[in-house]
Amino acid sequence: MRIKQITSRKPAGLPAAAIALQGFEADLLLVFGSIDHFSTPGLSQSLQEISPRAMLLGCSTAGEITPDGVDDGTCTVTAIDFERGRLTQGSTSLKGMDDSFAAGERVGRQIAATDLKAVLVFGPGVKINGSALVNGIASAIGSGIPITGGLAGDGGAFKETFTLGPDGIAGDKVVAIGLCGDNLRFGHGSFGGWEPFGPARKVTRCEGNVLHELDGEPALEIYKRYLGDHARNLPASGLLFPFAMLGEDHNAIGLIRTILGIDEQTGSLILAGEIDPDGYLRLMHASTEKLVNGAEAAAEAAAAMLQSNGDTLAILVSCVGRKLVMGNRVDEEVEAVGDVFGDKAVLTGFYSYGEISPFTPGASCKLHNQTMTITCLGED
Repeated sequence: MRIKQITSRKPAGLPAAAIALQGFEADLLLVFGSIDHFSTPGLSQSLQEISPRAMLLGCSTAGEITPDGVDDGTCTVTAIDFERGRLTQGSTSLKGMDDSFAAGERVGRQIAATDLKAVLVFGPGVKINGSALVNGIASAIGSGIPITGGLAGDGGAFKETFTLGPDGIAGDKVVAIGLCGDNLRFGHGSFGGWEPFGPARKVTRCEGNVLHELDGEPALEIYKRYLGDHARNLPASGLLFPFAMLGEDHNAIGLIRTILGIDEQTGSLILAGEIDPDGYLRLMHASTEKLVNGAEAAAEAAAAMLQSNGDTLAILVSCVGRKLVMGNRVDEEVEAVGDVFGDKAVLTGFYSYGEISPFTPGASCKLHNQTMTITCLGED
């Protein structure tokens, strides 16, 4: 596997920057960029002209990750040439939040193959049930195939996000590639670093990823009480205070749910993924040190699983909520990941509205919030 990477600082400068990819026979162009880049006409056409046989895959972000750290307002293109592995590709329109599972089924059927080893998927960051999307893909390809990726961002505005796939750039597409072949090496890791506070509260009414009531009260009302002055900036301020999902015994099940939207009229919270109707929720908060330690743990897990001696690509998908907590120290979690891999891997990635990964090798794939999720690709 060979890898080449370029970064454009301004939307108008991308075609010029991409010229550096000419002559590099890429199978895949992985693209993560700001809303301004994805809103500029001709992005996908420019990339296809530079690398006509490459598949395009990527999304808009709430911050871009490169080996140099974290940027805003840039676009990074990573060209990958697989020596022996092959790719399948899928894309489908998401007709609304209720279509999330079916959309996953559709894209899963498109990428299915007898030698499928892993899936990389990106979906819209708004008006989606991310956990239902993952479950839909798994239902089509089988629960034993690891699925990683994330939900697109728009700089924290939560209004309109974009994905890039075979049909170009769109605001309503789920896009994915299937990674196939016995020579493919694939590793993944996911870790948070958040800590719970306050009491556990019973979910008394929810529908999918819409939380209506906690302890018999409107969920939004309870949430605002806890947030205090931060409530004025909802839903964005909700990224600072996600929920830990707890089982009926009040023990954490390892999943965190962040707020994607609020409904003042119904007093409900719209979360990034489904909620256990019989479970409990507890608020969480974090410090920079804890989050950096979590990123390092995710990198160590992914590196240990990869077992490849050649060129390696590490795709980092971290939650925008982590970026807000860490502020101007956000580069530290990328530096921690870089320290684990050293010069053995090229880093790319983005800050997202949801991260997709199994908990551990062999475990079922889940939508996570507020984690650092790392996908490693290599070949024998």
